[in-house]
Amino acid sequence: MSEEMELPEREMMEFDVVIVGAGPAGLSAAIRLKQINPDLTVVVLEKGAEVGAHILSGAVVDPVGINALLPGWQEEEGHPFKTKVTDDQFLFLGPAGSVRLPNFAMPPLMNNHGKYIVSLGNVCRWLATKAEELGVEIYPGFAASEVLYDDAGNVIGVATGDMGIEKNGEPGPNYTRGMALLGKYTLIGEGVRGSLAKQLIEKFELSKDRDVQKFGIGIKELWEVKPENHKQGLVQHSFGWPLDMKTGGGSFLYHLEDNLVAVGFVLHLNYKNPYLFPFEEFQRFKTHPAIAPTFEGAKRISYGARAITEGGYQSVPKLSFPGGALIGCSAGFVNVPRIKGSHNAVLSGMLAADKIAAAIADGRANDEPVEIENEWRSGPIGKDLKLVRNVKPLWSKFGTVIGIPLGGLDMWTNQLFGFSLFGTLKHGKTDAQSLEPAAKHKPIDYPKPDGVLTFDRLSSVFLSNTNHEEDQPVHLKVKDMELQKRSEHDIYAGPSTRYCPAGVYEWREQNGEEVYVINAQNCVHCKTCDIKDPNQNINWVPPQGGEGPVYPNM
Repeated sequence: MSEEMELPEREMMEFDVVIVGAGPAGLSAAIRLKQINPDLTVVVLEKGAEVGAHILSGAVVDPVGINALLPGWQEEEGHPFKTKVTDDQFLFLGPAGSVRLPNFAMPPLMNNHGKYIVSLGNVCRWLATKAEELGVEIYPGFAASEVLYDDAGNVIGVATGDMGIEKNGEPGPNYTRGMALLGKYTLIGEGVRGSLAKQLIEKFELSKDRDVQKFGIGIKELWEVKPENHKQGLVQHSFGWPLDMKTGGGSFLYHLEDNLVAVGFVLHLNYKNPYLFPFEEFQRFKTHPAIAPTFEGAKRISYGARAITEGGYQSVPKLSFPGGALIGCSAGFVNVPRIKGSHNAVLSGMLAADKIAAAIADGRANDEPVEIENEWRSGPIGKDLKLVRNVKPLWSKFGTVIGIPLGGLDMWTNQLFGFSLFGTLKHGKTDAQSLEPAAKHKPIDYPKPDGVLTFDRLSSVFLSNTNHEEDQPVHLKVKDMELQKRSEHDIYAGPSTRYCPAGVYEWREQNGEEVYVINAQNCVHCKTCDIKDPNQNINWVPPQGGEGPVYPNM
Protein backbone atom coordinates (compact mmCIF):
# COMPACT_ATOMS: atom_id res chain seq x y z
CA MET A 1 0.00 0.00 0.00
CA SER A 2 1.39 3.42 -0.91
CA GLU A 3 2.83 5.21 2.09
CA GLU A 4 1.37 8.53 1.02
CA MET A 5 -2.14 7.08 0.78
CA GLU A 6 -4.29 8.38 3.65
CA LEU A 7 -6.31 5.57 5.16
CA PRO A 8 -9.65 6.16 6.86
CA GLU A 9 -9.72 6.10 10.66
CA ARG A 10 -10.33 2.73 12.20
CA GLU A 11 -13.60 2.14 13.97
CA MET A 12 -12.79 1.58 17.65
CA MET A 13 -14.50 -0.72 20.13
CA GLU A 14 -13.56 -0.85 23.81
CA PHE A 15 -13.72 -3.89 26.08
CA ASP A 16 -12.32 -4.98 29.39
CA VAL A 17 -10.51 -7.94 27.80
CA VAL A 18 -9.64 -8.64 24.16
CA ILE A 19 -8.85 -12.27 23.30
CA VAL A 20 -7.24 -13.32 20.01
CA GLY A 21 -8.17 -16.85 18.95
CA ALA A 22 -11.29 -18.94 19.60
CA GLY A 23 -9.38 -22.09 20.46
CA PRO A 24 -9.60 -23.98 23.76
CA ALA A 25 -7.41 -21.41 25.53
CA GLY A 26 -9.16 -18.28 24.31
CA LEU A 27 -12.69 -19.58 24.83
CA SER A 28 -11.84 -20.94 28.28
CA ALA A 29 -10.39 -17.58 29.28
CA ALA A 30 -13.53 -15.82 28.05
CA ILE A 31 -15.84 -18.22 29.92
CA ARG A 32 -13.82 -17.95 33.12
CA LEU A 33 -13.77 -14.15 33.02
CA LYS A 34 -17.56 -14.02 32.79
CA GLN A 35 -17.93 -16.67 35.50
CA ILE A 36 -15.87 -14.47 37.85
CA ASN A 37 -17.52 -11.17 36.93
CA PRO A 38 -20.52 -11.18 34.59
CA ASP A 39 -20.17 -7.42 34.15
CA LEU A 40 -16.80 -7.68 32.40
CA THR A 41 -16.94 -7.00 28.67
CA VAL A 42 -15.05 -9.67 26.75
CA VAL A 43 -14.51 -10.11 23.00
CA VAL A 44 -12.95 -13.05 21.14
CA LEU A 45 -11.56 -12.64 17.62
CA GLU A 46 -11.32 -15.71 15.39
CA LYS A 47 -9.63 -15.66 11.98
CA GLY A 48 -11.52 -18.74 10.76
CA ALA A 49 -14.83 -18.40 8.95
CA GLU A 50 -16.51 -19.97 11.97
CA VAL A 51 -15.39 -21.12 15.40
CA GLY A 52 -13.61 -24.45 14.94
CA ALA A 53 -12.88 -23.91 11.23
CA HIS A 54 -9.10 -23.81 11.81
CA ILE A 55 -8.96 -26.21 14.75
CA LEU A 56 -7.19 -29.50 14.07
CA SER A 57 -5.97 -32.00 16.62
CA GLY A 58 -5.85 -35.76 17.13
CA ALA A 59 -7.53 -35.66 19.60
CA VAL A 60 -7.59 -37.65 22.79
CA VAL A 61 -8.50 -35.13 25.48
CA ASP A 62 -7.69 -35.28 29.16
CA PRO A 63 -10.86 -33.75 30.66
CA VAL A 64 -9.03 -32.23 33.64
CA GLY A 65 -9.33 -28.73 32.14
CA ILE A 66 -12.99 -29.01 31.13
CA ASN A 67 -13.83 -30.49 34.55
CA ALA A 68 -12.34 -27.42 36.23
CA LEU A 69 -13.95 -24.94 33.82
CA LEU A 70 -17.44 -26.44 33.58
CA PRO A 71 -18.16 -28.76 36.53
CA GLY A 72 -21.10 -31.06 35.84
CA TRP A 73 -20.79 -30.82 32.06
CA GLN A 74 -21.24 -34.62 31.78
CA GLU A 75 -24.89 -34.31 32.82
CA GLU A 76 -25.69 -31.89 30.00
CA GLU A 77 -27.05 -32.90 26.61
CA GLY A 78 -25.25 -31.90 23.45
CA HIS A 79 -21.65 -31.98 24.68
CA PRO A 80 -19.08 -33.34 22.18
CA PHE A 81 -17.38 -35.88 24.49
CA LYS A 82 -19.19 -38.92 23.13
CA THR A 83 -16.42 -41.55 23.03
CA LYS A 84 -14.46 -42.68 26.07
CA VAL A 85 -11.21 -44.54 25.54
CA THR A 86 -11.82 -48.27 26.09
CA ASP A 87 -8.63 -49.79 24.64
CA ASP A 88 -5.16 -48.26 24.70
CA GLN A 89 -2.44 -49.73 22.47
CA PHE A 90 1.19 -48.82 21.74
CA LEU A 91 2.90 -50.31 18.68
CA PHE A 92 6.45 -50.27 17.40
CA LEU A 93 6.35 -50.64 13.62
CA GLY A 94 9.00 -52.36 11.52
CA PRO A 95 8.94 -52.47 7.70
CA ALA A 96 6.82 -55.64 7.60
CA GLY A 97 5.45 -56.18 11.09
CA SER A 98 4.74 -54.65 14.47
CA VAL A 99 5.30 -55.29 18.16
CA ARG A 100 2.74 -54.25 20.75
CA LEU A 101 4.41 -52.75 23.80
CA PRO A 102 2.95 -53.89 27.13
CA ASN A 103 0.82 -51.24 28.82
CA PHE A 104 2.33 -51.98 32.23
CA ALA A 105 5.70 -50.77 30.94
CA MET A 106 4.26 -47.36 30.13
CA PRO A 107 4.57 -44.59 32.73
CA PRO A 108 1.16 -44.01 34.39
CA LEU A 109 0.81 -40.55 32.82
CA MET A 110 0.65 -42.24 29.39
CA ASN A 111 -2.54 -44.10 30.31
CA ASN A 112 -5.48 -42.92 28.18
CA HIS A 113 -8.28 -44.70 30.04
CA GLY A 114 -10.82 -42.17 31.27
CA LYS A 115 -9.89 -39.80 28.45
CA TYR A 116 -12.11 -38.91 25.48
CA ILE A 117 -11.64 -39.22 21.71
CA VAL A 118 -13.12 -36.05 20.22
CA SER A 119 -13.14 -33.59 17.40
CA LEU A 120 -11.40 -30.61 19.00
CA GLY A 121 -13.12 -28.35 16.47
CA ASN A 122 -16.47 -29.51 17.79
CA VAL A 123 -15.27 -28.98 21.37
CA CYS A 124 -14.50 -25.36 20.46
CA ARG A 125 -17.88 -24.92 18.81
CA TRP A 126 -19.48 -26.18 22.03
CA LEU A 127 -17.32 -23.91 24.20
CA ALA A 128 -18.30 -20.97 22.00
CA THR A 129 -21.99 -21.54 22.75
CA LYS A 130 -21.14 -21.60 26.48
CA ALA A 131 -19.22 -18.34 26.14
CA GLU A 132 -21.99 -16.61 24.19
CA GLU A 133 -24.57 -17.71 26.75
CA LEU A 134 -22.51 -15.81 29.33
CA GLY A 135 -22.42 -12.68 27.18
CA VAL A 136 -19.03 -13.03 25.46
CA GLU A 137 -18.89 -11.40 22.01
CA ILE A 138 -17.28 -13.69 19.43
CA TYR A 139 -16.32 -12.36 16.00
CA PRO A 140 -15.41 -15.15 13.56
CA GLY A 141 -13.96 -14.15 10.21
CA PHE A 142 -11.83 -11.38 11.71
CA ALA A 143 -8.06 -11.91 11.67
CA ALA A 144 -6.08 -9.87 14.19
CA SER A 145 -3.19 -8.48 12.15
CA GLU A 146 -1.63 -5.79 14.32
CA VAL A 147 -0.83 -5.20 17.99
CA LEU A 148 -1.74 -1.74 19.24
CA TYR A 149 0.39 0.08 21.83
CA ASP A 150 0.08 3.24 23.91
CA ASP A 151 2.80 5.89 24.06
CA ALA A 152 4.54 4.00 26.87
CA GLY A 153 4.76 0.84 24.78
CA ASN A 154 2.06 -1.08 26.65
CA VAL A 155 -0.30 -3.29 24.66
CA ILE A 156 -3.77 -1.73 24.52
CA GLY A 157 -5.46 -4.07 22.04
CA VAL A 158 -5.30 -5.30 18.47
CA ALA A 159 -6.48 -4.28 15.03
CA THR A 160 -8.12 -6.57 12.51
CA GLY A 161 -6.76 -6.71 9.00
CA ASP A 162 -8.07 -4.47 6.25
CA MET A 163 -10.37 -6.28 3.83
CA GLY A 164 -10.47 -5.79 0.07
CA ILE A 165 -6.76 -5.08 -0.51
CA GLU A 166 -5.84 -6.11 -4.06
CA LYS A 167 -2.76 -8.00 -5.19
CA ASN A 168 -0.85 -4.77 -5.89
CA GLY A 169 -1.33 -3.76 -2.26
CA GLU A 170 -3.83 -1.01 -3.04
CA PRO A 171 -7.42 -0.81 -1.72
CA GLY A 172 -9.94 -2.27 -4.17
CA PRO A 173 -13.60 -1.36 -4.70
CA ASN A 174 -14.67 -3.52 -1.73
CA TYR A 175 -12.05 -2.09 0.63
CA THR A 176 -12.97 -1.98 4.31
CA ARG A 177 -10.68 -0.64 7.01
CA GLY A 178 -9.98 -3.00 9.89
CA MET A 179 -11.33 -2.35 13.38
CA ALA A 180 -9.37 -1.43 16.51
CA LEU A 181 -10.40 -3.47 19.54
CA LEU A 182 -9.07 -1.91 22.71
CA GLY A 183 -8.93 -3.58 26.09
CA LYS A 184 -7.55 -3.20 29.57
CA TYR A 185 -5.79 -6.49 28.87
CA THR A 186 -5.17 -8.54 25.73
CA LEU A 187 -4.76 -12.33 25.67
CA ILE A 188 -3.02 -13.93 22.69
CA GLY A 189 -4.28 -17.45 21.98
CA GLU A 190 -3.58 -17.70 18.24
CA GLY A 191 -2.26 -21.25 18.37
CA VAL A 192 1.15 -22.45 17.19
CA ARG A 193 3.57 -19.87 15.77
CA GLY A 194 0.99 -17.08 15.77
CA SER A 195 2.00 -13.94 13.90
CA LEU A 196 1.18 -11.57 16.78
CA ALA A 197 2.78 -13.85 19.37
CA LYS A 198 6.00 -13.85 17.30
CA GLN A 199 6.05 -10.05 17.34
CA LEU A 200 5.37 -9.82 21.07
CA ILE A 201 8.00 -12.46 21.92
CA GLU A 202 10.58 -10.45 19.98
CA LYS A 203 9.52 -6.97 21.19
CA PHE A 204 9.42 -7.88 24.88
CA GLU A 205 12.24 -10.50 24.75
CA LEU A 206 9.91 -13.12 26.16
CA SER A 207 12.24 -15.95 25.07
CA LYS A 208 15.25 -14.51 26.88
CA ASP A 209 16.91 -17.16 29.07
CA ARG A 210 14.56 -19.84 27.66
CA ASP A 211 15.46 -22.78 25.46
CA VAL A 212 14.60 -22.67 21.76
CA GLN A 213 11.07 -23.66 20.84
CA LYS A 214 10.70 -26.94 18.94
CA PHE A 215 7.93 -28.04 16.61
CA GLY A 216 6.42 -30.96 14.78
CA ILE A 217 4.03 -31.15 11.86
CA GLY A 218 0.84 -33.10 12.39
CA ILE A 219 -1.07 -34.40 9.35
CA LYS A 220 -4.51 -35.93 9.84
CA GLU A 221 -7.24 -37.60 7.85
CA LEU A 222 -10.74 -38.57 8.93
CA TRP A 223 -12.19 -41.76 7.45
CA GLU A 224 -15.55 -43.52 7.54
CA VAL A 225 -14.69 -47.21 7.84
CA LYS A 226 -16.68 -50.42 7.51
CA PRO A 227 -18.47 -51.39 10.77
CA GLU A 228 -16.47 -54.61 11.05
CA ASN A 229 -13.22 -52.58 11.03
CA HIS A 230 -14.40 -50.13 13.67
CA LYS A 231 -13.90 -50.41 17.40
CA GLN A 232 -15.31 -47.36 19.16
CA GLY A 233 -12.97 -46.20 21.92
CA LEU A 234 -9.78 -47.77 20.54
CA VAL A 235 -6.68 -45.57 20.79
CA GLN A 236 -3.61 -46.85 18.93
CA HIS A 237 -0.31 -44.98 19.05
CA SER A 238 2.70 -46.12 17.05
CA PHE A 239 6.25 -45.13 16.17
CA GLY A 240 9.05 -46.49 14.01
CA TRP A 241 8.48 -47.27 10.32
CA PRO A 242 8.32 -45.53 7.85
CA LEU A 243 10.78 -43.19 9.60
CA ASP A 244 14.37 -44.24 10.15
CA MET A 245 15.63 -44.59 13.70
CA LYS A 246 17.27 -41.14 13.70
CA THR A 247 14.12 -39.22 12.74
CA GLY A 248 11.57 -38.47 15.43
CA GLY A 249 7.85 -38.89 14.94
CA GLY A 250 4.84 -41.05 15.60
CA SER A 251 1.36 -41.89 14.44
CA PHE A 252 -2.12 -42.62 15.72
CA LEU A 253 -5.46 -44.22 14.97
CA TYR A 254 -8.42 -43.01 17.05
CA HIS A 255 -11.78 -44.78 16.68
CA LEU A 256 -14.56 -42.25 17.29
CA GLU A 257 -18.32 -42.78 17.14
CA ASP A 258 -20.34 -43.38 13.92
CA ASN A 259 -17.68 -45.62 12.28
CA LEU A 260 -15.25 -42.69 12.10
CA VAL A 261 -11.50 -43.22 12.45
CA ALA A 262 -8.99 -40.38 12.75
CA VAL A 263 -5.56 -41.32 11.41
CA GLY A 264 -2.61 -39.03 11.90
CA PHE A 265 1.13 -38.72 11.58
CA VAL A 266 3.41 -36.40 13.54
CA LEU A 267 6.92 -35.70 12.28
CA HIS A 268 9.39 -33.77 14.43
CA LEU A 269 10.58 -30.77 12.43
CA ASN A 270 14.21 -31.11 13.55
CA TYR A 271 14.80 -33.66 10.78
CA LYS A 272 18.05 -33.26 8.82
CA ASN A 273 17.33 -34.63 5.34
CA PRO A 274 15.88 -31.94 3.03
CA TYR A 275 14.51 -34.69 0.76
CA LEU A 276 12.22 -35.94 3.51
CA PHE A 277 8.57 -35.49 2.54
CA PRO A 278 6.25 -35.50 5.60
CA PHE A 279 3.05 -35.91 3.59
CA GLU A 280 4.46 -38.88 1.68
CA GLU A 281 5.72 -40.48 4.89
CA PHE A 282 2.17 -40.25 6.21
CA GLN A 283 0.80 -41.91 3.06
CA ARG A 284 3.39 -44.69 3.37
CA PHE A 285 2.46 -45.23 7.03
CA LYS A 286 -1.13 -46.10 6.04
CA THR A 287 0.13 -49.00 3.90
CA HIS A 288 1.69 -50.84 6.87
CA PRO A 289 0.20 -54.32 7.47
CA ALA A 290 -0.86 -53.29 10.99
CA ILE A 291 -2.65 -50.17 9.70
CA ALA A 292 -4.01 -50.76 6.20
CA PRO A 293 -6.73 -53.33 7.08
CA THR A 294 -8.64 -50.69 9.07
CA PHE A 295 -9.18 -48.73 5.85
CA GLU A 296 -10.24 -51.56 3.55
CA GLY A 297 -13.41 -50.41 1.79
CA ALA A 298 -13.36 -47.13 3.73
CA LYS A 299 -13.98 -43.57 2.55
CA ARG A 300 -11.69 -40.63 3.30
CA ILE A 301 -13.81 -37.60 4.21
CA SER A 302 -11.46 -34.92 5.56
CA TYR A 303 -7.82 -33.84 5.58
CA GLY A 304 -5.75 -31.20 7.35
CA ALA A 305 -2.38 -30.30 8.84
CA ARG A 306 -0.93 -28.02 11.48
CA ALA A 307 2.28 -27.42 13.36
CA ILE A 308 2.59 -28.59 16.96
CA THR A 309 4.74 -27.06 19.72
CA GLU A 310 7.19 -29.62 21.08
CA GLY A 311 9.67 -27.63 23.15
CA GLY A 312 7.79 -28.16 26.39
CA TYR A 313 8.73 -26.99 29.88
CA GLN A 314 12.12 -25.44 29.11
CA SER A 315 10.97 -23.68 25.92
CA VAL A 316 7.85 -21.87 27.17
CA PRO A 317 8.49 -18.12 26.78
CA LYS A 318 7.66 -15.62 29.48
CA LEU A 319 3.86 -15.49 29.40
CA SER A 320 3.17 -11.96 30.60
CA PHE A 321 3.97 -8.68 28.86
CA PRO A 322 2.85 -5.09 29.48
CA GLY A 323 -0.88 -5.21 28.73
CA GLY A 324 -1.50 -8.94 28.47
CA ALA A 325 -0.27 -12.51 28.20
CA LEU A 326 0.26 -15.51 25.92
CA ILE A 327 -2.01 -18.52 26.45
CA GLY A 328 -2.45 -22.01 24.99
CA CYS A 329 -0.32 -23.09 22.04
CA SER A 330 0.91 -19.51 21.56
CA ALA A 331 2.94 -20.28 24.68
CA GLY A 332 3.67 -23.94 23.81
CA PHE A 333 1.93 -26.10 26.41
CA VAL A 334 1.76 -29.39 24.47
CA ASN A 335 2.82 -32.50 26.37
CA VAL A 336 4.74 -34.28 23.58
CA PRO A 337 4.79 -37.95 24.74
CA ARG A 338 1.09 -37.76 25.67
CA ILE A 339 0.30 -35.97 22.35
CA LYS A 340 -1.99 -33.71 24.33
CA GLY A 341 -2.20 -29.97 24.78
CA SER A 342 -5.85 -28.93 24.93
CA HIS A 343 -6.13 -29.65 28.67
CA ASN A 344 -3.22 -27.29 29.34
CA ALA A 345 -4.68 -24.74 26.91
CA VAL A 346 -7.92 -24.69 28.92
CA LEU A 347 -6.02 -24.42 32.21
CA SER A 348 -3.83 -21.60 30.86
CA GLY A 349 -6.90 -19.66 29.77
CA MET A 350 -8.40 -20.10 33.22
CA LEU A 351 -5.20 -19.02 34.97
CA ALA A 352 -4.93 -15.90 32.83
CA ALA A 353 -8.60 -15.08 33.40
CA ASP A 354 -8.27 -15.44 37.19
CA LYS A 355 -5.31 -13.07 37.35
CA ILE A 356 -6.68 -10.52 34.90
CA ALA A 357 -10.11 -10.42 36.56
CA ALA A 358 -8.37 -9.74 39.87
CA ALA A 359 -6.20 -7.02 38.29
CA ILE A 360 -9.24 -5.26 36.82
CA ALA A 361 -11.05 -5.53 40.16
CA ASP A 362 -8.05 -3.72 41.71
CA GLY A 363 -8.40 -0.90 39.19
CA ARG A 364 -5.40 -1.94 37.08
CA ALA A 365 -5.20 -1.73 33.28
CA ASN A 366 -2.56 -2.25 30.56
CA ASP A 367 0.18 -3.13 33.03
CA GLU A 368 1.96 -6.48 33.12
CA PRO A 369 -0.09 -9.26 34.76
CA VAL A 370 3.11 -10.89 35.94
CA GLU A 371 1.15 -13.15 38.32
CA ILE A 372 0.35 -15.34 35.30
CA GLU A 373 4.03 -15.91 34.60
CA ASN A 374 4.91 -16.31 38.26
CA GLU A 375 2.40 -19.06 38.97
CA TRP A 376 2.07 -21.37 35.97
CA ARG A 377 5.12 -23.54 36.71
CA SER A 378 3.92 -24.35 40.23
CA GLY A 379 0.41 -25.21 39.02
CA PRO A 380 -1.02 -28.17 37.08
CA ILE A 381 0.41 -27.05 33.71
CA GLY A 382 3.94 -26.78 35.02
CA LYS A 383 3.70 -30.10 36.86
CA ASP A 384 2.35 -31.82 33.72
CA LEU A 385 5.15 -30.52 31.49
CA LYS A 386 8.00 -30.91 33.97
CA LEU A 387 7.47 -34.67 34.16
CA VAL A 388 8.19 -35.07 30.43
CA ARG A 389 10.71 -32.28 29.87
CA ASN A 390 13.54 -34.59 28.75
CA VAL A 391 11.63 -36.93 26.42
CA LYS A 392 12.02 -34.80 23.29
CA PRO A 393 15.72 -33.88 23.79
CA LEU A 394 16.61 -37.52 24.59
CA TRP A 395 14.82 -38.73 21.45
CA SER A 396 16.51 -36.05 19.34
CA LYS A 397 19.98 -36.77 20.76
CA PHE A 398 19.97 -40.57 20.83
CA GLY A 399 17.40 -41.53 18.17
CA THR A 400 14.40 -43.82 18.48
CA VAL A 401 16.03 -47.07 19.67
CA ILE A 402 17.91 -45.54 22.61
CA GLY A 403 16.15 -42.20 23.10
CA ILE A 404 12.62 -43.52 23.64
CA PRO A 405 13.59 -46.04 26.38
CA LEU A 406 15.67 -43.33 28.09
CA GLY A 407 12.69 -40.96 27.87
CA GLY A 408 10.45 -43.64 29.35
CA LEU A 409 12.88 -44.20 32.21
CA ASP A 410 13.00 -40.46 32.83
CA MET A 411 9.19 -40.26 32.97
CA TRP A 412 9.11 -43.14 35.48
CA THR A 413 11.67 -41.55 37.81
CA ASN A 414 9.99 -38.15 37.55
CA GLN A 415 6.54 -39.53 38.29
CA LEU A 416 7.50 -42.00 41.02
CA PHE A 417 10.36 -40.20 42.77
CA GLY A 418 10.09 -36.57 41.67
CA PHE A 419 13.56 -36.32 40.14
CA SER A 420 15.33 -36.81 36.82
CA LEU A 421 18.62 -38.58 36.22
CA PHE A 422 19.28 -35.99 33.49
CA GLY A 423 18.25 -32.73 35.18
CA THR A 424 16.71 -30.53 32.50
CA LEU A 425 18.21 -31.11 29.07
CA LYS A 426 18.57 -28.51 26.32
CA HIS A 427 17.14 -28.88 22.82
CA GLY A 428 20.13 -27.39 20.99
CA LYS A 429 19.46 -26.14 17.47
CA THR A 430 16.23 -24.66 16.18
CA ASP A 431 14.31 -26.77 13.66
CA ALA A 432 15.45 -24.43 10.87
CA GLN A 433 19.10 -24.89 11.87
CA SER A 434 18.70 -28.68 11.96
CA LEU A 435 18.26 -29.00 8.20
CA GLU A 436 21.40 -30.11 6.37
CA PRO A 437 22.51 -29.33 2.80
CA ALA A 438 21.19 -31.68 0.12
CA ALA A 439 24.74 -32.76 -0.74
CA LYS A 440 24.84 -34.76 2.50
CA HIS A 441 21.73 -36.78 1.59
CA LYS A 442 20.17 -38.82 -1.17
CA PRO A 443 16.74 -38.16 -2.71
CA ILE A 444 13.97 -40.45 -1.44
CA ASP A 445 11.85 -42.31 -3.98
CA TYR A 446 8.24 -42.29 -2.80
CA PRO A 447 5.60 -44.52 -4.41
CA LYS A 448 2.85 -42.99 -6.50
CA PRO A 449 -0.55 -42.67 -4.74
CA ASP A 450 -3.15 -45.30 -5.55
CA GLY A 451 -6.16 -43.02 -4.99
CA VAL A 452 -7.70 -45.60 -2.65
CA LEU A 453 -5.53 -45.65 0.48
CA THR A 454 -2.85 -43.14 -0.52
CA PHE A 455 -3.38 -39.78 -2.19
CA ASP A 456 -1.66 -36.68 -3.55
CA ARG A 457 -1.60 -33.32 -1.81
CA LEU A 458 -3.94 -31.41 -4.08
CA SER A 459 -6.81 -33.88 -3.80
CA SER A 460 -6.17 -33.82 -0.04
CA VAL A 461 -6.30 -30.03 0.19
CA PHE A 462 -9.65 -30.18 -1.61
CA LEU A 463 -11.02 -32.12 1.37
CA SER A 464 -9.85 -29.37 3.76
CA ASN A 465 -12.33 -26.90 2.17
CA THR A 466 -9.52 -24.37 1.87
CA ASN A 467 -10.34 -21.12 0.10
CA HIS A 468 -8.51 -17.82 -0.35
CA GLU A 469 -9.50 -14.85 -2.47
CA GLU A 470 -6.83 -14.83 -5.18
CA ASP A 471 -6.88 -11.08 -5.81
CA GLN A 472 -5.14 -10.14 -2.54
CA PRO A 473 -1.50 -9.82 -1.46
CA VAL A 474 0.18 -13.19 -0.85
CA HIS A 475 0.14 -13.85 2.91
CA LEU A 476 3.35 -15.93 2.75
CA LYS A 477 6.06 -13.28 2.69
CA VAL A 478 9.45 -14.24 1.25
CA LYS A 479 11.83 -11.62 2.61
CA ASP A 480 14.66 -12.10 0.09
CA MET A 481 13.84 -13.95 -3.12
CA GLU A 482 17.46 -14.04 -4.24
CA LEU A 483 18.44 -15.74 -0.98
CA GLN A 484 15.67 -18.28 -1.55
CA LYS A 485 17.19 -19.23 -4.90
CA ARG A 486 20.81 -19.16 -3.71
CA SER A 487 20.21 -21.18 -0.55
CA GLU A 488 16.80 -22.88 -0.30
CA HIS A 489 17.00 -24.07 -3.90
CA ASP A 490 20.71 -24.39 -4.68
CA ILE A 491 21.98 -25.68 -1.32
CA TYR A 492 18.95 -27.42 0.21
CA ALA A 493 17.23 -28.68 -2.98
CA GLY A 494 13.96 -26.83 -2.34
CA PRO A 495 12.67 -28.46 0.87
CA SER A 496 9.61 -26.17 0.94
CA THR A 497 8.26 -28.11 -2.04
CA ARG A 498 8.17 -31.14 0.28
CA TYR A 499 7.62 -29.99 3.87
CA CYS A 500 4.50 -28.03 2.95
CA PRO A 501 1.52 -30.41 3.33
CA ALA A 502 -0.59 -28.38 0.89
CA GLY A 503 1.62 -27.99 -2.20
CA VAL A 504 1.95 -24.22 -1.74
CA TYR A 505 5.57 -23.93 -2.92
CA GLU A 506 7.06 -24.86 -6.30
CA TRP A 507 10.31 -24.26 -8.13
CA ARG A 508 9.42 -23.97 -11.83
CA GLU A 509 11.65 -23.47 -14.83
CA GLN A 510 10.67 -20.34 -16.77
CA ASN A 511 12.81 -19.04 -19.65
CA GLY A 512 15.74 -21.15 -18.52
CA GLU A 513 15.59 -19.97 -14.91
CA GLU A 514 14.22 -21.55 -11.74
CA VAL A 515 11.40 -19.37 -10.39
CA TYR A 516 9.80 -19.66 -6.96
CA VAL A 517 6.02 -19.99 -7.24
CA ILE A 518 3.77 -19.55 -4.19
CA ASN A 519 0.30 -21.07 -4.53
CA ALA A 520 -1.03 -19.21 -1.50
CA GLN A 521 -4.62 -20.25 -2.22
CA ASN A 522 -3.69 -23.82 -1.13
CA CYS A 523 -2.38 -22.79 2.31
CA VAL A 524 -3.97 -24.67 5.24
CA HIS A 525 -2.32 -22.32 7.78
CA CYS A 526 -0.05 -24.99 9.30
CA LYS A 527 2.90 -22.52 9.41
CA THR A 528 5.52 -25.20 8.79
CA CYS A 529 7.24 -22.91 6.26
CA ASP A 530 7.61 -20.21 8.90
CA ILE A 531 9.33 -22.76 11.15
CA LYS A 532 11.43 -24.98 8.86
CA ASP A 533 12.81 -22.66 6.17
CA PRO A 534 16.58 -22.96 6.71
CA ASN A 535 17.13 -19.19 6.46
CA GLN A 536 13.96 -18.13 8.27
CA ASN A 537 13.19 -16.31 5.03
CA ILE A 538 9.43 -17.02 4.96
CA ASN A 539 7.06 -15.12 7.23
CA TRP A 540 3.48 -16.37 7.61
CA VAL A 541 0.91 -13.63 8.26
CA PRO A 542 -2.90 -13.98 8.28
CA PRO A 543 -4.74 -13.53 5.01
CA GLN A 544 -8.09 -11.77 4.95
CA GLY A 545 -10.33 -12.88 7.81
CA GLY A 546 -12.49 -15.94 7.23
CA GLU A 547 -10.13 -17.52 4.72
CA GLY A 548 -8.18 -20.76 4.88
CA PRO A 549 -9.47 -24.23 5.71
CA VAL A 550 -12.90 -25.04 7.09
CA TYR A 551 -12.42 -28.28 9.01
CA PRO A 552 -15.56 -30.27 9.80
CA ASN A 553 -15.26 -32.70 12.74
CA MET A 554 -11.47 -32.35 12.91
